[in-house]
Amino acid sequence: MDIYEPAGDTAVRRPLLIMAHEGAFVQGTKSDQPMTEICTRFARLGYVTASIDYRLLSLIQLLLPGDTINFAKGALLATQDMRAAVRFFRKDAATNRQYRIHSGYIFAGGSSAGAFVALQTGYLDKLSEVPSFYDAAALGGLEGSNNLGYSSAVRGVVNLCGALGRREWLEAGSVPLVSLHGTNDNRVPYNSGKPGFGLPPQQLYGSGIIKVRADAVGVPNTLYTFKGANHVPYNGVSEPSVAYMDTTFRVVRDFLRPLLRQPGTIITATKAAKPSLAVQVYPTPAIDAVRLLAPGNVAFQPREIELLDATSRIVRRFRWSQPEFVLPRGSLKAGLYVLRGEGIVPQRIVFE
Repeated sequence: MDIYEPAGDTAVRRPLLIMAHEGAFVQGTKSDQPMTEICTRFARLGYVTASIDYRLLSLIQLLLPGDTINFAKGALLATQDMRAAVRFFRKDAATNRQYRIHSGYIFAGGSSAGAFVALQTGYLDKLSEVPSFYDAAALGGLEGSNNLGYSSAVRGVVNLCGALGRREWLEAGSVPLVSLHGTNDNRVPYNSGKPGFGLPPQQLYGSGIIKVRADAVGVPNTLYTFKGANHVPYNGVSEPSVAYMDTTFRVVRDFLRPLLRQPGTIITATKAAKPSLAVQVYPTPAIDAVRLLAPGNVAFQPREIELLDATSRIVRRFRWSQPEFVLPRGSLKAGLYVLRGEGIVPQRIVFE
């Protein structure tokens, strides 16, 4: 996999989005343009992102007349690889913490074939649900073999132009999902049908049907329809493709943000509360710096402090280490900011 991280952040627990590329299970790589674009954009928001490679079929395997079995097996093997990636990060979160992942906020996503993989990672969660012709046990079951002992469960699913092989895999209690799909998709049906371009004639249930099923069983979901658009319209660098990618990014961002349980996109660690402080912040408005002064009637304890801008985005983190502390303005723009931290009442700061 290629792993993307926010530059210069100090978050101790970060959300994770793992993406799988398109390519009909016979081609494509982790460095395909839609993957690099999505992963880069979300890393800029504070996510760790990863674009994975997964095992591919040979073209001969896939295009044998009427051969739906290899197609289905290829999707299962790729799903094992996605689950192995989830477990890799969850193991790191429990041991080395190299990537500072919050293991409760891991999301699976993908485009086209990669969306099949993400959907199966989220919803094909019982061996009894796998059709017998898969011979799943011989392939290693649902999980495969890497990093066993750690959960491969995800918090939600990002489905870009994908489909499910069985509607019933999505059931009450399943994790939330967001889908984006073109109504004129000629490869993966928007509703139900068989894939195009000579792919094996397996019955598939696209994003339109997935939404109906999710609504019926009470699974939170969002469907954004690209009206009149063909398959993966966000793939490319043309002006229309970039516009479709902009929309894709915004819809997925707005779906994920509430699942993080806070207005911004960065998850921070929960620490034990310290005694409340009636902090004095002066001067305000300020030009170059503000001073934080702790009251003298409470024993001072160092604590982590955050500064948020008017959109609730965290713009600075620092450790308040002395009862009187100078916070330089640095490169912050003029405007209103909010100072918050453990055990203190949020304080307004204005820089002119």
